Amino acid sequence: MQRFLTLLLPALLICGCVSNGLGYSASNSSKKSIANPEPSHSFTMKLTSIFEEGDVIPSRYTCDGKDMSPPLSISDVPDDTQSLVLIVDDPDVPSGAWVHWVVVDISPGVREIAENTSPGVDLTNSFKRTKYGGPCPPSGVHRYFFKLYALDKKLTLSSTSTKTDVEVAMQGHIMAQAGLMGRYQRS
Repeated sequence: MQRFLTLLLPALLICGCVSNGLGYSASNSSKKSIANPEPSHSFTMKLTSIFEEGDVIPSRYTCDGKDMSPPLSISDVPDDTQSLVLIVDDPDVPSGAWVHWVVVDISPGVREIAENTSPGVDLTNSFKRTKYGGPCPPSGVHRYFFKLYALDKKLTLSSTSTKTDVEVAMQGHIMAQAGLMGRYQRS
């Protein structure tokens, strides 16, 4: 079965049947909207953590553990980046995407984000808090998308701003983006 999935996933990505986790599908990356911001340059950043793409997020970083943010590594940030934005959300909630973390005005020189730290200005998430809120799905397996954006400006938004406010403010200013998806299911 795993061999079948290993062969099937690249085919699905090529045909655009699977989202790349960055807010737009591989086959329709020219489509722009506020909900699906897209880079205006062709730079490719990378975002990694202690879990690989599609792997289970360690419980330490969830509501079942210490509920703290996982360590993240950033590479290949465009030279003329003015700030970075990090958004973590769960699109598998029936009522719509649940926002776990929104951080703006991250210094473009940041390459490592240590666990349980914030690299910039935390904004309001779906928990109505201005800090990371770990995965805590009510049932089943949920996907958690860590999305990083390189911008050609700082956003300087108030802490009461939301993911929607950030997406509107980023329009036309995204130079590059990267993503990492992890999964979690409560025991």
